[in-house]
Amino acid sequence: MDGNGWLGPEEIEKKSFSIISEELARMGVSLPKEEEAVTKRVIHTTADFEYTRTLCYSKDAVLTAKNLLLGGADIVTDTNMALAGVHKKTLGRLGGAAHCFMAEEETARLAKERGTTRAAVSMERAARLGKPAIFAIGNAPTALLRLCEMAQEGIFVPAFVIGVPVGFVNVEAAKERLMGLGVPFIANRGRKGGSNVAAAICNAILYEAAGR
Repeated sequence: MDGNGWLGPEEIEKKSFSIISEELARMGVSLPKEEEAVTKRVIHTTADFEYTRTLCYSKDAVLTAKNLLLGGADIVTDTNMALAGVHKKTLGRLGGAAHCFMAEEETARLAKERGTTRAAVSMERAARLGKPAIFAIGNAPTALLRLCEMAQEGIFVPAFVIGVPVGFVNVEAAKERLMGLGVPFIANRGRKGGSNVAAAICNAILYEAAGR
């Protein structure tokens, strides 16, 4: 707290997580230990406790993602907003880098030529990174659907997918398809999600991996 009585950023975050824990206790909600840090950070980002019911995790999802990051895996996002939200300094210390191909001219050109979305093309380009990556999809269901298609066609199987696109068209179907794909995932059932949620999930796992 400074001389004017204002809390600093770290104090605000600490207080916020304390409030979240208190409210979950009052609600009688006990989160699985492995998933607790991720779910709480999503609630911290959104102020929405519904995520305690709708966030879905494949078996050992957080441990799997954490081990990927400790091994130097990259993170691929479907929006520059999510890219901006990922804590790249922590990711870099673990040997990884963050990417988003959505706004690049090559992505736009290929999407126009093929009559598809930039989101789908950006996933295809990311598949050629040549190293393991965590795909964080918070906005474009077509990105998530293209990842699923590539996996089912045997073209490319992502190491891990965070599937939390927000919206009304193809969003729920894309998430359900991901959850039946057989790859490690964290997803959110229903319409809710967003770039901020995707980044929050990435950061929660990054902080766990870095021992923060």
